[in-house]
Amino acid sequence: MNGPFHIKKILNNNAVVATNASSQELIIIGKGIGFGKALGDFITNHAIDKLYILTNEKEQEQYKTLVHSLEESFIELLNDVITHIEERMQTTLNEHIHVALTDHVAFAVKRLEQGMDIRNPFLSETQTLYPKEYTVAEEVIEEINQSLGIHLPEGEIGFVALHIHSAVTNKSLSDINEHSRLINRLADIIEESLSIKLNRKSINYLRLVRHLRHTIERVEMGEQVDKQEKLAKVLKEEYPLCYNLAWKLIKVMQNTLNKPIPEAEAVYLTMHLQRLT
Repeated sequence: MNGPFHIKKILNNNAVVATNASSQELIIIGKGIGFGKALGDFITNHAIDKLYILTNEKEQEQYKTLVHSLEESFIELLNDVITHIEERMQTTLNEHIHVALTDHVAFAVKRLEQGMDIRNPFLSETQTLYPKEYTVAEEVIEEINQSLGIHLPEGEIGFVALHIHSAVTNKSLSDINEHSRLINRLADIIEESLSIKLNRKSINYLRLVRHLRHTIERVEMGEQVDKQEKLAKVLKEEYPLCYNLAWKLIKVMQNTLNKPIPEAEAVYLTMHLQRLT
């Protein structure tokens, strides 16, 4: 969206409420964008190094609330963090990250100050599913810790990674969390059915998790997988325990996703399960 933008209200040195040429109200976020400005001033794209624009009205109101409830230095830190994420991920982020990540980190810091710790049960799965996002999240947590002189727990890396993935893919955080919970549930079923304890750092487990992720994505997108009838017959005879377990896992996925899963998925899943045994 191109400027110039007409300033209606200055939220702080780094955020202003403005209108564009179509009189659409929006929030513009940028380092020092409100410093030395007055109501009625104009802002052009070339006036600042980097700007973000919130056009969604609901998120605008949420961001205004955050700006008024948090220290300006904290808001500036999170703006710097989001710029870092965008540069490292080399893509435009969904504007929702300004609200969601700022609010999440603020709450995480508050919990830390109160001596509370929320466990992240999907940490290993998140690192496996979204390795690039996880690496960037590690950098983000390190920057926050150094800037604020605190030590957020390792679990926060996983939470931030999910926020990054949500902003990159434009998927809702609730959907992403649902998939993480589903994969974690499937892992529990595998452990119970095979009477094993999964090594969640092993290469075979990582391959399984990646396969489950791709299966879920294919199902969500309605992609079909070529039938493997001959191979299915061989696997059913050679590895009946893993083959039956594969179908049990598929039924769980179908019930959770409310979508049919191609029969061929049982073949590939059986091979992954056999590696685990």
